[in-house]
Amino acid sequence: MARDVGQTLSLMSLAIIAASFVLVQSHSHVTDNSVVLIDHKGPLLKGNVEVDVLWYGNFTSNQRSIIIDFIESLSSNPQSQRQQSPSVFSWWQTTARYRGGPSIITVGNQKFDHTYSLGKSLKSTQLLTLALENPKKTRGNAIHVILTSADVAVEGFCMNRCGTHGSGGVQKDKIAFAWVGNPQKQCPGQCAFPFAEPVYGPKTRPLVPPNGDVGVDGLIINLATVLAGTVTNPFNNGYYQGSALAPLEAVSACSGIFGTGAFPGYAGKVLVDKKTGASYNAVGVRGGEFLLPAMWDPVTSTCKTLL
Repeated sequence: MARDVGQTLSLMSLAIIAASFVLVQSHSHVTDNSVVLIDHKGPLLKGNVEVDVLWYGNFTSNQRSIIIDFIESLSSNPQSQRQQSPSVFSWWQTTARYRGGPSIITVGNQKFDHTYSLGKSLKSTQLLTLALENPKKTRGNAIHVILTSADVAVEGFCMNRCGTHGSGGVQKDKIAFAWVGNPQKQCPGQCAFPFAEPVYGPKTRPLVPPNGDVGVDGLIINLATVLAGTVTNPFNNGYYQGSALAPLEAVSACSGIFGTGAFPGYAGKVLVDKKTGASYNAVGVRGGEFLLPAMWDPVTSTCKTLL
């Protein structure tokens, strides 16, 4: 289930920034496939979309490599497609079925904040502050992604959200941004399902994460959720169901579904790596494995899975 909170922020320049936040909660429940998202006719992020990444806190080089590989895989087919293995690329192609055609993702600027410039406890308003620090030339058809490491607390993290996306800035220079945190230390049961036992609902045995990192593999599920939500509802007037204050979006409408036959506490049918025992349902551009949530298909009005 998602949440949206409208906020008005005042920056040091005294410019008034309007920001709307869509909150992504844990994926331990399963929604009804009869959900229908309404197109509210607002602008979407289509065509070439640059994803700028701010690494806030400490991420290992291996963690960064896994996450960047996932982002780059959204618009690139695997170099050596495995037999009968769906790809991250094929998962992302569902966004092309929304009005306006495909969103072609490329990785843009990467910034590193190893010094925790705003501290290790961030308010929601500070997420937009960090997003606005990206170079002005990359604004427009871009998504400014903030990723926080496992030792950073963000307002509402674990309590009612695992990630968020929103928008801010003056009308002529409005930006779309997203945030996702690493849940490994703070709340794997809420934000890293099905790689951790859910805090609520049926207690099922966790799946083995495909990259051997519960926090990063959980982060990627939430990143996939907010990126799909951002391109299809960037300014809170695109595709969603229900009130704008509590919208269901492209992936949050299908929360908890990773394969066919999913039910609360069970992710559904997925693939298992014979060597590692890890669960996955998508292959990346360089052959890496990922587990991705179902996405609502506007053509069939169903939660579409890769398997």
